[in-house]
Amino acid sequence: MPHLHTSTERCKLPRVFWESIAQLGLDPSLIEQHAQLPPDLHLNESTFVSTQQLFALWNAIEALSADPAFAIKMVRDTPSAKHKMAFITALYAADYRDGLARLARLQRLCSPDKLSMVERQNTVSFTIQWPSGTGPAPYLSVEACFALVLELGRRGTGKHITPMSLSLRRPKSPLETHSDYFACPINCGASHDEMIVSASDLDRPFLQHNAQVLHMMSPGLDTALRAIEAPVGFCEQVIEIFKRTLANGRPSLQHLARELLQSERTLQRRLASEGTTFNALLNEARRQVGLQLLADTSLELKEVAYLLGYDDVNSYYRAFRHVEKVTPSQWRRSFNT
Repeated sequence: MPHLHTSTERCKLPRVFWESIAQLGLDPSLIEQHAQLPPDLHLNESTFVSTQQLFALWNAIEALSADPAFAIKMVRDTPSAKHKMAFITALYAADYRDGLARLARLQRLCSPDKLSMVERQNTVSFTIQWPSGTGPAPYLSVEACFALVLELGRRGTGKHITPMSLSLRRPKSPLETHSDYFACPINCGASHDEMIVSASDLDRPFLQHNAQVLHMMSPGLDTALRAIEAPVGFCEQVIEIFKRTLANGRPSLQHLARELLQSERTLQRRLASEGTTFNALLNEARRQVGLQLLADTSLELKEVAYLLGYDDVNSYYRAFRHVEKVTPSQWRRSFNT
């Protein structure tokens, strides 16, 4: 049986994620290219991202920025009103403890990790749990999460809350931005990532607490959580695999079977049982990605054809017109009028 993605293995990246990256001088398209992911992720908030894809993005960000403090700056320099919805909602909580509980729950909307809080006497330990089998988390992803926890407390209470200690797997000695931001002893090269704060800080009230706003926001957020936690169907999983490999050329049956951890014969039987074919799902993946690429007028049509894995522009024109009943140029003009 092929492995199907569960609710803990995917997420959607909010627009603010890409905006904060661009604000710090990195081009989202270059990050996607370096991570070998579809070149339109930053244009489509509805696209699901797997844990492996998210890890590839964070690793690409650190490689291209050459800045170990990039994630801290992303969180620190984003205004509250432009933060992701989980953070904005948590700011309306009654106190830091309530805000953290809301943040931990809603974090699933934009990341597959789980924020774990363990309270022992006078301290609270924060660790991050990722889906099993995903390998070590990128350093930036960990530091972004810890910075988000700390920033929530600072903005919510109006107090400059500082941790008691911070342990990071990052092998280098504490860097200036890390030291200035966390303002606590930092142990690099640790066996695991952990941030410890005083339990008394969690009882500090939030200045913007508003129960009515929380009540109004809850239904929409609950719906979004249910949608992201729904199991991913087989056909949807195949389409997502195609979408992230299109730019490398036409995906093969052999490649798809390898991605799904099964034989080609088993894969063909599964496609038949689903009432579909390899080509039908490939065409759907091309259609979805193609419309997103066409919406970006900075891309020439020959670039769109290449990114979709077509051998030439004419092949792309014929395939597009067969499905959409108009040419790519006509669709682009109508979309942008």
